[in-house]
Amino acid sequence: MEAAGGYGTRKAAGVRFDPVAFFTHPRTILRLLSWVFSIVVFSCIVNEGYINIGSERLLCVFNNNADACNYGITVGVACFLCSICFLIVDVYFPSMSNIRDRKRAVLLDLIFSGLASFLWFVGFCFLANQWQATSPDELPLAQGSDAARATITFSFFSILTWAVLTLSALRRYLTGSKTNLFTWQHLDPAPSHARATPYPIPNGATIVTTNPYQAPPFTETLDPQKLTQQRPVAPAF
Repeated sequence: MEAAGGYGTRKAAGVRFDPVAFFTHPRTILRLLSWVFSIVVFSCIVNEGYINIGSERLLCVFNNNADACNYGITVGVACFLCSICFLIVDVYFPSMSNIRDRKRAVLLDLIFSGLASFLWFVGFCFLANQWQATSPDELPLAQGSDAARATITFSFFSILTWAVLTLSALRRYLTGSKTNLFTWQHLDPAPSHARATPYPIPNGATIVTTNPYQAPPFTETLDPQKLTQQRPVAPAF
C-alpha cells in the first residue's frame, strides 16, 4: 500500500531513508533480480558465448550468428546500468519535493520498464531460435552449451521481472494522476484544535464549519421597517 501523496510518496519534509524498508520492498527486490539476471546474461555470452574452431576467429555459439551474441550483450549491459540508476532514483524518490520531478521519474520508469520487457522478449525468442538451429557439429565437446542455455533461461526470467516492474510503474502513475498533482493541501486533515464556527443565514438557520481559515459571510439581518423608512421618495412635479 503506497503512502498518501502524489505518485505514491509522502511529504518530502522530514522523510528519512529506511534501509530495511527499502531493501524489503517488492519493487526493490524486483530491481535487484533484474540486475542479477542481466549480469548473468551478458557475462555468460562474454565468457563462454564465443568459441574457436580451428582458426583464430571467434564464432558465436548461437548458430555462428554474431548478431545474437551482440544483441544479448547490448540488452544485458543496458538493463544492468539502468537497474542501478532506477535503484538510486528509488532511494531519493520519497525526498523529492517537486511533484513534476516525481511524475517524470515514474513516467521514465514506466517507459523503460515496458521497453526492457519487450527487448527481453525479442531477445529470448531470437536466442532460442538460433540455439535451436545450432547443430551439434558446430559445438565440439558441447562447448558453450551451458552458457547458451543459461542465457536463454535468464532472458526469460528477465521478461517476467521487467513486466512486473512495468505494471508497478503503471499503477504508480495512474494512482498519482488520480490523487494530488499540484499540492498537498487537500490531503491534510483538519486541525484538531479547530472550533466549530456558526454562520447565520437569512432563514434563521445556522451553518457550522470547522475550517478556521474561512471567514464568515458578510450577512446582515435587515429590518423591514428600516427599509421602508430609508426608501427614497420620488419628487412631485
